[in-house]
Amino acid sequence: MTDDRTEPLVPSHPLALAPVPSPPSNVDGFVREFLSNLNYDRGVPLSSSTLNDQYFALAYTVRDYLVARWLEDQRRQRELQSKGVCYLSAEYLLGRQLDNNLLASRLTDVATEALAACGIDIDDLRQLEVEPGLGNGGLGRLAACFIDSLATMSVPTIGYGIRYEYGIFRQTFVDGQQVEQPDAWLEMGSPWEFPHPEAAQTISFGGHTEKHTDDDGVERTRWIPGWNVLAVPYNYMVPGYHNGRVNTLRLWRAVATNSFDLRVFNSGDYEEAVRAQTFAENISKVLYPEDSTPQGKELRLQQQYFFCAASINDFLDHLLTSDYPLEKLPDRVIFQLNDTHPVIAVPELMRVLVDERGMDWDAAWEITQQCFAYTCHTLLPEALEVWSVELLERLLPRHMEIIYRINEDFLDAVRERYGDDEMRIRNMSIIQEHPSRAVRMAYLATVAGAKVNGVAELHSQLLRDKVLPDFNDFFPGKFTNVTNGVTPRRFLRLANPELAGLITEALGVGWTVDLDRLRGLETFAEDPEFRARFAEVKAANKRRLSDVLRERDGFEVSDGHMLDVMVKRLHEYKRQMLKLLHIVTQYEGVVSGRMRAADVTPRTFVFGAKAAPGYLMAKRIIHLINAVGSVVNADERLEGRLKVLFPPNYNVTLAERVIPAADLSEQISLAGKEASGTGNMKFALNGALTIGTDDGANVEIRELVGDENFFLFGMSEPEVEALWAKGYHPAEFYQHDARLRSAIDLIASGAFSGGDRSTFEPIVSNLLYDDRFMVLADYASYIQAQERVDAAYANQDAWTRSAILNIARCGFFSSDRSMRDYIERIWHTPPML
Repeated sequence: MTDDRTEPLVPSHPLALAPVPSPPSNVDGFVREFLSNLNYDRGVPLSSSTLNDQYFALAYTVRDYLVARWLEDQRRQRELQSKGVCYLSAEYLLGRQLDNNLLASRLTDVATEALAACGIDIDDLRQLEVEPGLGNGGLGRLAACFIDSLATMSVPTIGYGIRYEYGIFRQTFVDGQQVEQPDAWLEMGSPWEFPHPEAAQTISFGGHTEKHTDDDGVERTRWIPGWNVLAVPYNYMVPGYHNGRVNTLRLWRAVATNSFDLRVFNSGDYEEAVRAQTFAENISKVLYPEDSTPQGKELRLQQQYFFCAASINDFLDHLLTSDYPLEKLPDRVIFQLNDTHPVIAVPELMRVLVDERGMDWDAAWEITQQCFAYTCHTLLPEALEVWSVELLERLLPRHMEIIYRINEDFLDAVRERYGDDEMRIRNMSIIQEHPSRAVRMAYLATVAGAKVNGVAELHSQLLRDKVLPDFNDFFPGKFTNVTNGVTPRRFLRLANPELAGLITEALGVGWTVDLDRLRGLETFAEDPEFRARFAEVKAANKRRLSDVLRERDGFEVSDGHMLDVMVKRLHEYKRQMLKLLHIVTQYEGVVSGRMRAADVTPRTFVFGAKAAPGYLMAKRIIHLINAVGSVVNADERLEGRLKVLFPPNYNVTLAERVIPAADLSEQISLAGKEASGTGNMKFALNGALTIGTDDGANVEIRELVGDENFFLFGMSEPEVEALWAKGYHPAEFYQHDARLRSAIDLIASGAFSGGDRSTFEPIVSNLLYDDRFMVLADYASYIQAQERVDAAYANQDAWTRSAILNIARCGFFSSDRSMRDYIERIWHTPPML
């Protein structure tokens, strides 16, 4: 049975802030509310209800228990007007909501018993829930973890984003190649959202600006838009864990201001009659529209401004009291920019303060600089967004004027500090001049933000020293670090209930909100009985994953295999290609007779990854992974000792099954390229050992768990830079390593493409003549590390001990700790008592 006891909080702990309401324990009462929702919201009796009716009625019932707390928290926040967080993020990868809300409100057991009394198995309803299509990768999942932690810590927070109608895409494979399908997650509706069309914001685009004189004789600028759309808010509840607090996630949907022209419709031009609505709805149609075309780029910028403008104005218009002095706005809110997507919010706030609220420029800029903070999530230059000046001048003419003014004032300050150092001025200008005029959004965020943070110690160091060094010199103290974290509620309590139960037996309740207590497991790592029980939990999780993959994809996870997992967005810097070369090396060794199948450690390799629709090389790598899997899985010479599985459409729901079952976590990006990673944290907290480079948060994981419990390989970041400076020639590594040469030659031969050498030739050529992320340079070290993995896995008891120590020493990676760091170093937002 799920442990839904309230966890006692140490008085000094930041979560010990408010009395915890008693859980609803009346099964009969829950049954009555469930049946009422079934009858009056779904319009059906229990006897003729469908499973979908029952799922919605259950969701409404759970929602009803949260609403009163949610409304009370909103009332108290309006009354107190204390400082809160507005988290601006282009994506939120939430995962399914039912179990999370049941857990947070301590209703799991009550709901299970109540439904059983109605003859319903709650597991049948769980399977009906569709994961919200609101995010893609680590950025969105991090945002979801953060708002979970902030609610649990009673910090007033609103997460702002976009209510995408079709998410990013639903991934399918046709002949091993990725095919994108619409993710119609709203097809049956969502029981967790509250639409408020009456609170829609009008969002403008295009047009021109003009000068005018206000009533006080001050010359001002007026924006005359060319067109506009409505932003309709949809609210989601974000409950804290066992503390009675409920925050808000507010997502915006785009609709036309005049959606239907009856006159045109009656004339017979039906398509033209709804053109405005179709045009407006495109803005919130899909996450990250393919931007290789000018139209795609413009749509992305429309999306970013759409949700930022709606959010800024929503906060100023609806969450501040009418008499709140805007001069004190920094005492009331911090707008956290989750990467560069929401940075257009900076000139939007300036526009509102100066043009609409009548402030002078200097006062508005002083306020703005205190109201924003910026999190950078990348080290890749191409991921630091730039928008062409031409596009901004056409789509947001007033904002471009404001950016020009910000840049002019900033460069005057640079000249005052450094003199006429033309190269420094060019390097620091928010406006780049070459190869085309464009706005560097990361620079704008850095100039405007009170703080700029990286997301792992190494990442923050490289951000200061290599990505934005001139800014770090100009703004002493502005740059800081907050290492990412993950919520233990979803990724331990929900995803791994058997392990969570074992931890609770060992440590008692309370660790879910104080993950540092996992340190207490270190002594249990020396206990043979505890190790045996831990091994049983891991085996059970593998069986559960096998059941899921069998039903979902027709895959089998072989008994006795090491589960070697690499799940993350498909990008060349993450180096799925290096993992694949290891698999091909193993396969080639057996089929060439270089090694016996009996000497191969039985492994099942699990991949999960989506490639951006326009990222051709990433899609080719997906095709190759599937092609290798088809050949390896069918080759009887391997005696079933190697399997390659690539379930399509990897998401949070599948992650909650894969991560608890994993033995080995592949975190193998080129050193200096991964900002942090959070998958590495989830795997370590669930008892998988890591094979990885010293990159991102891997560095901190290795330092915490110890070198003996981590399989380190590859060049360090300084070594990578030194090799680039010397001149990297990947073909030299190919020539001097027989195993590498054999693996690449096997791919080039057409062995995985039915004899067609041309199919994967672009991948082979890229490896031999470009290899931007140095796969071949790290190959030999990686293969040696995998041999250490094989040797360690042969001693199952010692492996289990290392797995337990990984869990015990990774409590640092709770998103609760991340939030405490943000609060202390950046936000200074107290909990609502």
